Amino acid sequence: MPFTWLHWLLLMILVMFSQAQAAALEVTDAAGRSIQLEKPAERIISLAPHLTENLFAVGAGDQLVGAVSYSDYPEAALQVPRVGNYNQLDLEAIIALQPDLILAWHSGNPRNQVERLERLGLRVFYSEARSFEEITQELQQLGQLTGHQSQAEEVTRTFDEGISTLTRQYADKQPVEVFYQIWEQPLMTINGKHMISQMLALCGGKNIYASSSSLTPRIDRESLLAANPEVIMGGSDPSQQQPPEWLMKWTAFSQLQAVQLGNLFTVDSSLVTRPTLRSLEGTQAICEHLDSARQQLTESAQDG
Repeated sequence: MPFTWLHWLLLMILVMFSQAQAAALEVTDAAGRSIQLEKPAERIISLAPHLTENLFAVGAGDQLVGAVSYSDYPEAALQVPRVGNYNQLDLEAIIALQPDLILAWHSGNPRNQVERLERLGLRVFYSEARSFEEITQELQQLGQLTGHQSQAEEVTRTFDEGISTLTRQYADKQPVEVFYQIWEQPLMTINGKHMISQMLALCGGKNIYASSSSLTPRIDRESLLAANPEVIMGGSDPSQQQPPEWLMKWTAFSQLQAVQLGNLFTVDSSLVTRPTLRSLEGTQAICEHLDSARQQLTESAQDG
């Protein structure tokens, strides 16, 4: 049978369909590498708690066959078999699970161990979301790689709308100087490139160590006392009923504005340190604390 224009048309449609299918399963990860899958991943291992959470968020929790310790959200994640810690992987357990996709934390997982998995022929997707935009991008990529594009689009749309609403709401708020503590000994904070600093900025918070060259600089107490922030804030475990000890120690420094005004706050660590959809909830909590601080500053100025 001779080739007719109809045959050519059908052939072109098949080629275009095949290309579209291939493109839908090709993404560029945080390491700048092209990750290609012939079909959606069915056996996935997550090497960081935030990646576990993001997989469930896009509807791919049932495709997760292994995860690291502290993968505790949502509750269903607690039932996933463990493959070590984020900083010490159980390679034998990972290999035995025969994953067709491994999700790795670019700056958090042991590079030599992850590279060993790659040399064994296992496909690795690197994650390193450090902004709201990158959270959205990563969730959409996970949706592609797992065959859950629709749900990924839906949840990221809601997330983006929430961030946009907060941005508009706090665009003209009075700036508040903030010290955000991430560690006590040695005393450590964050610079302006850290995602928590971006959360603070969205809410009108001014990170007093934003200009530091290190992402998580060590500081001395004297420099903090000299900076005299209006707010001291840090992460905590919400299951603890009492304020954390590290926060209460600052009450001994009565010369600090933050102490005088009672502007000592904590936020749920998992909401601000994990780049997930719940970063929106963490940002909302920060904004509410800074609103309380502004109220204290206003009342103090009126009394003065």
